[in-house]
Amino acid sequence: MTNFAYYYVGIGAGVFILGYLQISLWITAAARQIQIIRKMYFRKVMRMEIGWFDCTSVGELNTRMSDDINKINDAIADQVGIFIQRFTTFVCGFLMGFAKGWKLTLVIISVSPLIGVGAGLMALLTGMELQAYAKAGAVADEVLSSVRTVAAFGGEKKEVERYDRNLVSAQRWGIRKGLIMGFFTGYMWFIIFLCYALAFWYGSSLVVDTQEYSPGTLLQVFFGVLIAALSLGQASPCLEAFAAGRGAATIIFETIERKPEIDCLSEAGYKLDKVKGDLEFHNITFHYPSRPEVKILDQLNLQVKSGETTAFVGPSGAGKSTAIQLIQRFYDPKEGMVTLDGHDIRGLNIQWLRSLIGIVEQEPVLFATSIAENIRYGRPGVSNDDIITAAKEANAYNFIMDLPQKFDTLVGEGGGQMSGGQKQRIAIARALVRNPRILLLDMATSALDNESEAVVQEALDKVRMGRTTISIAHRLSTIKNADVIVGFEHGRAVERGKHEELLDRKGVYFTLVTLQSQGDKALNQKQQISSLLSGLPDDDSEEVEPAPVARILKYNAPEWPYMLFGSFGAAVNGGVNPVYALLFSQILAVRFPPTFSMPDPVEQRREINGICLFFVVVGLVSFFTQMLQGYAFSKSGELLTRRLRCLGFQAMLGQEIAWFDDHRNSPGALTTRLATDASQVQGATGSQIGMIVNSLTNIGVAIIISFYFSWKLTLVILCFLPFLALSGGFQAKMLTGFAKQDKEAMEAAGQISGEALNNIRTIAGLGKERNFVEMFEAQLEAPYQAALKKANVYGACYGFAQCVVFMANSASYRFGGYLVYREGLHFSFVFRVISAIVTSGTALGRASSYTPDYAKAKISAARFFQLLDHIPKISVYSDEGDKWDNFKGDIKFIDCKFTYPSRPDIQVLNGLSVSVRPGQTLAFVGSSGCGKSTSVQLLERFYDPNNGRVLIDGRESTRVNVAFLRSKIGIVSQEPILFDCSIAENIRYGDNQRHLSMDDVIAAAKKAQLHDFVMSLPEKYDTNVGSQGSQLSRGQKQRIAIARAIIRDPKILLLDEATSALDTESEKTVQEALDKAREGRTCIVIAHRLSTIQNSDIIAVMSRGYVIEKGTHDYLMSLKSAYYKLVTTGAPIS
Repeated sequence: MTNFAYYYVGIGAGVFILGYLQISLWITAAARQIQIIRKMYFRKVMRMEIGWFDCTSVGELNTRMSDDINKINDAIADQVGIFIQRFTTFVCGFLMGFAKGWKLTLVIISVSPLIGVGAGLMALLTGMELQAYAKAGAVADEVLSSVRTVAAFGGEKKEVERYDRNLVSAQRWGIRKGLIMGFFTGYMWFIIFLCYALAFWYGSSLVVDTQEYSPGTLLQVFFGVLIAALSLGQASPCLEAFAAGRGAATIIFETIERKPEIDCLSEAGYKLDKVKGDLEFHNITFHYPSRPEVKILDQLNLQVKSGETTAFVGPSGAGKSTAIQLIQRFYDPKEGMVTLDGHDIRGLNIQWLRSLIGIVEQEPVLFATSIAENIRYGRPGVSNDDIITAAKEANAYNFIMDLPQKFDTLVGEGGGQMSGGQKQRIAIARALVRNPRILLLDMATSALDNESEAVVQEALDKVRMGRTTISIAHRLSTIKNADVIVGFEHGRAVERGKHEELLDRKGVYFTLVTLQSQGDKALNQKQQISSLLSGLPDDDSEEVEPAPVARILKYNAPEWPYMLFGSFGAAVNGGVNPVYALLFSQILAVRFPPTFSMPDPVEQRREINGICLFFVVVGLVSFFTQMLQGYAFSKSGELLTRRLRCLGFQAMLGQEIAWFDDHRNSPGALTTRLATDASQVQGATGSQIGMIVNSLTNIGVAIIISFYFSWKLTLVILCFLPFLALSGGFQAKMLTGFAKQDKEAMEAAGQISGEALNNIRTIAGLGKERNFVEMFEAQLEAPYQAALKKANVYGACYGFAQCVVFMANSASYRFGGYLVYREGLHFSFVFRVISAIVTSGTALGRASSYTPDYAKAKISAARFFQLLDHIPKISVYSDEGDKWDNFKGDIKFIDCKFTYPSRPDIQVLNGLSVSVRPGQTLAFVGSSGCGKSTSVQLLERFYDPNNGRVLIDGRESTRVNVAFLRSKIGIVSQEPILFDCSIAENIRYGDNQRHLSMDDVIAAAKKAQLHDFVMSLPEKYDTNVGSQGSQLSRGQKQRIAIARAIIRDPKILLLDEATSALDTESEKTVQEALDKAREGRTCIVIAHRLSTIQNSDIIAVMSRGYVIEKGTHDYLMSLKSAYYKLVTTGAPIS
């Protein structure tokens, strides 16, 4: 016995060293590879052309940088070592079995495919569950993308019910999956126990009847094969990691191998000795790679002479900014070419070309460093004097010197610490420091208030001298004094000339001027100069405290019977392990001389058969309880998931509209939250409880058994129990903790890559790709060093975990031997005690390894509860607020000011005052962005004004019940959103308060001039309109939307450009329908075509967020002011 104990110690020490080497070397190798992959990937991404970024979302790239590369890491690090280890164990075990006793080995092998089948089927099921949720996910996505329509028609409750109906199939699959998983786990245990029984029965006959084996051989073969089979099973998670890693690597390597169409870091292309700065566009046709169906530039021909200032004007979407991006060679045109001094820019070196160009954009991007560094980005190695000169030229010097830290002031993430005007001037200084030949100003002053605009404008006028300048602007004050003005429309340059010439032509430019000068006058009378808010702090992922389990359980309370049954099953399963240890030692007791040399063969047989039968019984019990546990917990878990998804969805729909404007709450993000967070919460209840109960009974039963047989030995082994448990838990902890530290170390690098990818245009324009690549690579050094350190720590832990088992065995066998020898303890008891406790120790370790799921569940739950606890500013579900019977529809806007919460620096309404009496029609006209649609959204109470009031029937809108108010308003918008169901359902959507008969639907359809068209369809009113109404033409969609608004018989009808998207023919029909619908209702119309609003009671002309003139058509015509000019030129209002 003592010798064996020493062997054990020796083996333990060997295992420790080998385990350490195995893990640490593999991890080191992986860390090096990952380092190289990260660098190559980022380098390649930074070389891609801008068109590639249009088609690939930055979020996706950031995820790939972190998650996908981590997956590759998991696949090539310790997993490989562990896989090789398990695989060799498997091979050696079987080899030993065949060498010592091939017959028995074959018998055992014959059963093992049955185990494999079970494992394979389990993996298939997860995929099915995700598909089942997809349908409900589609509903959620559709509803969240068109949340304004849902809110306007009060369809929240209806949508929650529809979502819930679709969740049923996902729930069924989940339960089925749990049942089947339980079935297979049970099945596997059952097979394993049967295997034991078979092996023991056949083996004993070999020993007893034919005397081929000694009892020792029997044990060796049995254990050899058993351990081999188990380790093969444990190798399967490694295969999963390999598969995930390969999947991730495909995407990463695809990018690394892709050749950029415009390679910004290439040395190719020639550099001109002298640059004059003549630019010319020859027959250019262009569309963005992300939207190939929309033609942006159409046969554009244009000359820009050197040293002149050329202004581009035109409605938005006419291709002005696109032309500028082509000059920077962010894109190459599909046809035609851009030339610089007669050379095609495609032949020039990109970095050199971009170094000639200074650009100031509408929303300038600053990097998160100091002001001086930001200016220095303009040109590498520029002296401090140059920086100061540039700052002075840009009118930025004085405000910088007023700051406490002057040029070393940090501008914050994205320049968030600076006001708009300050950011703009720093950007101008950055452009000037390059001393560019060509200066591009893309709406450089549009986001500023008057005071800062004047300052910035002055700065720009100073610096334009002697450079080729292209300026895009919407404010005409900024372009009047340009040398040449070019008017753009639909991707062509339609007119060019000086300010006076173009005014006489009465074209694009003229329309823009008339609208604006009106607005400017009025603004200056009011002298309203609101200071700008500094940029938004952008905190993407707020930290959430993990949720308390008690609260999660509260949501799961109705399922307590399931959980009780599940726990019962788990308890029985826990008891199986030690019982099986007991049976084993019983076999040994039978095997060794006392039983095997039982004089009476019959007696011996009976004993053996009894044990075999007992194995079968234990197997059966295990099978049923596993199934019970699987079913019960999956049922309770799935019901919880469904309940949470429902509550979450309901909470989302109850939020105010402003909440959806936050980019963190984009429909995509919210649907993912419903899909993943809700299903992860299960991890904290059902299966988790099962695991805990299982482990506790396991340990309890084991300890009871061992104390019963020999308390002394038990105490000795219990000393090792903490180590055993620790090593089990430690391995699990290492696997999870590993990832977390990595993540923190990677965050700094992530910040750089994030900043670089988000502002790729600015970086490309400045030609700073190399700097960012270098900064990124410098940041990777720390995580890399940490990974190497960790490799050692992790290796040591792994080695320790592996060797503890051997040490425990060595001590207990030595002491056991002593007890047998001194106290006459029966040796089979020694085995019983040792095997019972060792199995339970590993079970303890297994339980602690379930913690990662658990932690994830708590965080998911916390995120979810955060959503449920978020109290909306404008609540749809509350019953508070006024309701009254004789709702008339008298509307007054009194001095309303408003900015969208997501863009607090842009004042949309600037003191809007206008009123409309019941039954009147009010029409808003004005250029886009002047606040027409916003005023409608205030009336719907999607938002509340920041200052001023909206009165409805003399009551303040904020005091009126939201649902009540919205139920009185019908809305038809420019792009009506239809839901993916039948025409009749879509029309019924108009009134969700009551049930509508088919007659109601038809009556509404007739009013909307829709009935005849619907009857011509094969399925009439049951025709499905397709996702977002894609099966119908625009005019048809528009009329369905009108029917939907009419059916609720609203007191107020809002028509937001209801006919602008139609051709003349359908417009006539729709217009007739609208005129019918307007009778006897208060109506607010927003239109771009003036013909549609001439017969309105009040026409309000808006500019810059308030009304500059209002009155009837004839009155406004007689004023001969803004409205008159619009009508006489007949121009559409952009």
